[in-house]
This record gives sequence, C-alpha cells and structure tokens, in this order.
Amino acid sequence: MRNFFEYEMGLHMEKLPQIKPIIVAIAALHLGTVGAPAYAGERESLEQLRATTVNLVNLLVQEGVLSKGKADDLLKQATQDAEKAKEKDAAEAAANVAVAPAIPPVDDKTVRVQYVPEIVKKEMRDEIRKEVMAKLNYKAGERLGLPDWIDRIVWEGDLRLRYQNDRFGDTNPLPINYNINNNTDLNNTTEDRDRTRLRARIGAKIKVNDWMTGGIRLTTGGLNDPISPNQTQEASSAKYTVGLDRAYLNAQVTPWLNVVGGRFANPWFSTDLVWDPDLAFDGIATSVTPKFNDRWSAFATLGAFPLDEIEGSDTNKAKNKWMYGSQVGIKWTSPNQSSVKLGVALYEFDNVEGQTNGLIVNPGPFDATVPAYRTKGNSTFDINNNQVLNGELFALTSKFRELNFTGQVDLATFDPVHLILTGDYVKNIGFDSQEIAKRTGLLTIPQKQTDAYQLKLAIGMPTTYKANDWQAFAAYKRLEADSVLDAYTDSDFFLGGTNAKGWIVGASYGVDKNAWLTARWFSADEIAPRGGLAPLSIDVLMVDLNTKF
Repeated sequence: MRNFFEYEMGLHMEKLPQIKPIIVAIAALHLGTVGAPAYAGERESLEQLRATTVNLVNLLVQEGVLSKGKADDLLKQATQDAEKAKEKDAAEAAANVAVAPAIPPVDDKTVRVQYVPEIVKKEMRDEIRKEVMAKLNYKAGERLGLPDWIDRIVWEGDLRLRYQNDRFGDTNPLPINYNINNNTDLNNTTEDRDRTRLRARIGAKIKVNDWMTGGIRLTTGGLNDPISPNQTQEASSAKYTVGLDRAYLNAQVTPWLNVVGGRFANPWFSTDLVWDPDLAFDGIATSVTPKFNDRWSAFATLGAFPLDEIEGSDTNKAKNKWMYGSQVGIKWTSPNQSSVKLGVALYEFDNVEGQTNGLIVNPGPFDATVPAYRTKGNSTFDINNNQVLNGELFALTSKFRELNFTGQVDLATFDPVHLILTGDYVKNIGFDSQEIAKRTGLLTIPQKQTDAYQLKLAIGMPTTYKANDWQAFAAYKRLEADSVLDAYTDSDFFLGGTNAKGWIVGASYGVDKNAWLTARWFSADEIAPRGGLAPLSIDVLMVDLNTKF
C-alpha cells in the first residue's frame, strides 16, 4: 500500500509543489489507520480517522488533483492492504497465544496512551482542511496550472435601481425664458416627471507587484456627462451606454506615500458641495499620510488634472484647461474610535474663464474657451459680443480659485450607532470685478456671489452594508452662483448646478449583506433669479435599492 500511495502521489507532487505537505499529511493519516493495530477502545477513533482520509481523497478528486479512477484505485488498494494487515495481525496474535505464557491481568491503574490522541487528530483534520481549501479552492493558478496573474485580480462592482420623482414649482419660469436669461438649454422647468433609473458598474483591481496596483472600471451613463452614471430605463433606448470611467496605476511607494495616475476616484477629503460623488479625476495625485501616534495623524495631497486639452493653432488661441489642487489636514482619534478630521484645500482652475472673440467672424480665436460641459448657475457672457452673424457662444465670466474648508466629527460613544457631523465651506477667491470688466468688455458686471456651505448631521451606522444597519441624515446646503464650477458639483441637488439653496433629508437601511435601501428628499430654490424671473424651484425624491459585490 505504501508503495502504491507514494507512486500515485508522486505523479502530482511535481505539478503541485505547494500542496505537498497536505499530501504527506494525508499519507501519514492513511498509513496510520492501515498499519496500526486497533484496540477495542480505539476502533471508533480509527474509523473516524479513516472516514476523514476518504473525505480528503474525495476533495482532491473534486479539486482536480486526482482523477476519479486513480482515487478509486487508491481506496481499493487501501482496503485490500487493510484486510491483509488484519489477517497478519490475527495470525501473529494466535501464534503468540500458543507459545507465550499466560498474561497476567491488567492492573486497573494502568493507563494506556492512544496511538493518535483525539486532540492531535482533530488539529490535524482542521489544519489539513484549512490548507486544502486555501491551496486548492482559492488558488486557481496553483490548482489548475494557470498563469499566476489570475490570482492577482480582484473583481468588484455594484448595481443600483432608482425611482426618481422630479417636482417643479407652480411659479417656475418657462424653459425658453429661463434659458434666455441664464444662457442654458434646459428642456423642462415646469412639468413633473417620474423615472426609473439604473446604474451599473463593474471593475477589476490588479496587483502588479508588492507596491503597485492598477484598476479599470466600466459604468453606465452618458458619454458626455462627467457627473451622472444614471441610465433612464426605457425600451426605446434599445441598449444602455457603457463607458470606461476608471483606468489607473497606483504606487504605494512607502506606507505613508502614495502616487496615483490615470483616471481615478476623488483623492480629496471633501463632500458633494464641490465634487459630485461620481466624478472621476484625470491626471496625477500624490498623497502623504504620516501617523504620529495612535491618536494623531495627518494628510497632504497634491494633484494636477487636465480638464480640456486644446490643440492650439494660428486661428485657435485658446489654452489648455487645467486644475491644480492642494490639501492639508489633520485627524485625531480617541480610544473609543471617535474622531475629528479637518482639512483645507485650494483648487486652482487655469483657463476655464471665457475670452472675447472681438469682431473676428466664425470661427473665433477663443471659441474653445466655451466650457465643454456645464449645468446651470454660473455667470456667463457671449464671447461673440452679441453679434448675430457670428452666433452666440457663452463662456464663464469669472475665474475660479476655490478655497475649501472641510471638517467632520464622528462620535462613536454609542457604537455601533455613530453621531456624525460634517461641515463644508468654499469661497471662490478668483472672482475679480475689475479683471472681469477688462477681459470681457462687459459694462454690467454680475453681482458677486462666491460663497457656498453645507452642514450635515447623520445618526446611525457609518455604512449600511449589513442587514439591519441603519442611518438617518439631514443637511442644509447653499451654493451661490459663482462659488464653485456648476459642471462638477452634486448632480442630484437642484438637478445639478449652483445658485441654489435648500434641504436634504433621508435614511438608509440594510436589508441584507451588501444590499441596502436609501430614500432622499431634495428641496431647492434659486437664490438670485436673473432677468426678473420668479425663482426656479425643484424638489426631487429618490428611492434607491443598492447592491455591491
């Protein structure tokens, strides 16, 4: 039996060196059950040990280590060898009885130690089972001889189903009037709307080596909309639009120094006051996160992000649009895991403001200063100076240099229930009335509206990814017209844009592992209507079923 077992296992040792210790352990267990004589008090334990061996051999068959035929041969040979061993033991016992003197009775105080103590057998079974699952079930490359990079990919994704109800105020201006006075192109400002919407995302994180990872992700949503991955459901659309919204390399140079480049997630400590949660960042960012002790840590981030690459020429005088960001902050954590986190950031936007074309006919030298994407709220002007023959082109009036203060207090005194207070304030210090008048030639400069803030209180679990987890929250938000770029702020509040104020209330509840419901109500009104119109009022109800995997 020993020779047969070693021959069969040897065929697989060369292909599966990582599981060799497991095979040796199985062999030891099996030979122990075959070769050791079974005393009356040990028979039940040995039968359990044999059953364990058979189960492990069957597991090796399921994992593809042994073929079914070879496993059957192995078990058959083991049974035959066990019978031979029993016959041999019986013959030797009979011979010993014939020639040996009578054995004196065993003293009641005599203690015999079993060949394999139960605790040892249990530990061996648990260890073997653990190693088999770790080596065979979770390491596809080692199990099937596939390339090792397969084991370095981690898949992730999420799916969200949404019911959305948009309600517009009874006194809202008609779309044509609102668009003329705000230089936008809204389709609807008066008719309530019900929609079902969907967001689907799937991606992969790849471990390149011990210090570098990469990632890619696909998502639904319009290809020209950087802040909304939602797809409105309707059979007439035939197919959903899917695009690549993540493609990056991340280098963890040291435990406290990280560099990421490509298209990646928001690197800032921030809220949706400045950046929509679904916005991807193109460029490069470096983060330093020193930890001073168990209570105090700090963070600093620098980044450069191309917004619009423009091919200049003798007829195109516009320049590339960039955003440069920097942020520093500090965090304190208490023994009960309560925390206070503060950060200050400066976001510098280069060349996003418009430049007048003067009297030059189409195409104008500064046509490309018009934003590639915007929603509503920012002050704009016609860079063609209202020349009918050249058509109207609207660009941003102000420069944008946003000074942002963000803070969060997380009280974990009643853990798992947390009390989380978040505050955010931003001011556009790039607004300069004299500079605007000189650059645009406007006689009437827009009113200075450059401040925005948000205050949010949440009670409950920090996340609701598990069954029965819950959180309730309320927030007040105010965004003046030129406080932040309307292209990048939250797309849900006021259906996107600035020049709005209002409330947000909602709650989340975990229905099961990785599945939760969220309901939110947004109520927003225009701060400073243009053209003498009534304020635009928009209320939005969103009910989401969220899942992740």
